[in-house]
Amino acid sequence: MFEWLGENWWAVWLTAFLAFAVVEMITLDLFFIMLGGGALAALVSDFAGADPWLQIVIFCIVSLLMVAFVRPVALSHLKKGPAEQRTNVDRLIGEQAVVMEAVTSDGGLVKIGGDIWSARSAAGILTAGQMVVVAAIDGATAVVSAPPPAEDRT
Repeated sequence: MFEWLGENWWAVWLTAFLAFAVVEMITLDLFFIMLGGGALAALVSDFAGADPWLQIVIFCIVSLLMVAFVRPVALSHLKKGPAEQRTNVDRLIGEQAVVMEAVTSDGGLVKIGGDIWSARSAAGILTAGQMVVVAAIDGATAVVSAPPPAEDRT
């Protein structure tokens, strides 16, 4: 079997590409698909008649270039857009919440849009019933702070 693989590097590169694609579908980080691009470049170089050592070099160089230059651009395009297009917990940042149980820097509970979240204070102690603003989401904990004081417009 190893003799066959040594003579048919295209199968190695195709398998590597498919494996990277599957891992990318699981992680959705746009890293493994860049490695998959390197595997496809090596696959093309094999069909062009390149030696195995050159295929490996091509895989490494193309993967490195894609991670360094293509991935940041792709990530910036994915994260671009108005706030109403934010999804999941990103949508909660900036939302108002009600303190259900006093919130300190160690913990507490807040109600955000009908859901109860564990929370911690960004600064100071927040009392029950107080309106707060979600500053960030850290795992399953909302980081909240008191809203800025309203300006007096008289």
